[in-house]
Amino acid sequence: MTKKNSTSPAPEQWTGKVPVDDTALAVTDTGGPGLPLIYLNGQFATQGYWRRVIAELGPGWRHITYDERARGKSDRSADYSFEAAVRDVDAVLAARKVDRALLVGWSYGAFVAAHWAGRNPDRTLGTVLVDGAQPYDWLDEAMEQRIRKLFRRLGWFMPLLRPTGLTPRMSPAQQAECNIELGRLSRERALGPVLDGITVPVRYVLASGTSFGSKGDEQERIRAGLDQVFARNANIRLSAKVASNHGAILKKEFAAVAEAVREVAALDGA
Repeated sequence: MTKKNSTSPAPEQWTGKVPVDDTALAVTDTGGPGLPLIYLNGQFATQGYWRRVIAELGPGWRHITYDERARGKSDRSADYSFEAAVRDVDAVLAARKVDRALLVGWSYGAFVAAHWAGRNPDRTLGTVLVDGAQPYDWLDEAMEQRIRKLFRRLGWFMPLLRPTGLTPRMSPAQQAECNIELGRLSRERALGPVLDGITVPVRYVLASGTSFGSKGDEQERIRAGLDQVFARNANIRLSAKVASNHGAILKKEFAAVAEAVREVAALDGA
């Protein structure tokens, strides 16, 4: 069961562009009277990654998805910073006339959701964080160089994939800097206080094994950094630890993500 949106009449289905700063974001809103969910993508992913989760939850919810700057069908920008990504949540919600929403974020989107929820507790019904926003000091100077080298090596064929929508319309250097910025945001001294300050229900769905660019048990050690978060903040709990890896979690574990959404919505009295 989902809580009805107080807006009357119910919003209609809509697909279009939302202007923000120097760009425009491609947005899809299923409309309807259901509880509004806004989905926040992985760093270089598109809104299409959420289709299985949305299908699993069904039409009783209001599903809002969008492509981040220079991803999918959204336009390029001069600003690909994390703060711009957080601002874009405000822009999309304002454009769709949504006052309060439940945030669902995967990977990079989990960081965006955590920061937005911490800054806007009165507007956040709750948050589901999918294998992201895990405090761990994994970035050092050597790792920064490794990231830059990786994206330089990938740069030659990325333009070939852009017509498919599988890569962002960003330079290798811009993509590398986005990853490095995320590493700085992941540090315990940076992310820990953000998570400790969240006052709304948060449920994690964690993957298993490696992710793109990680080695050995590196990713599992990063996930283990959440244990202390769970101990410090009773609002934040683990909903599920699934078998799939980071990249496959939305494709294969959509039922677990949908169940976490229902769990959070129930805590809000939906």
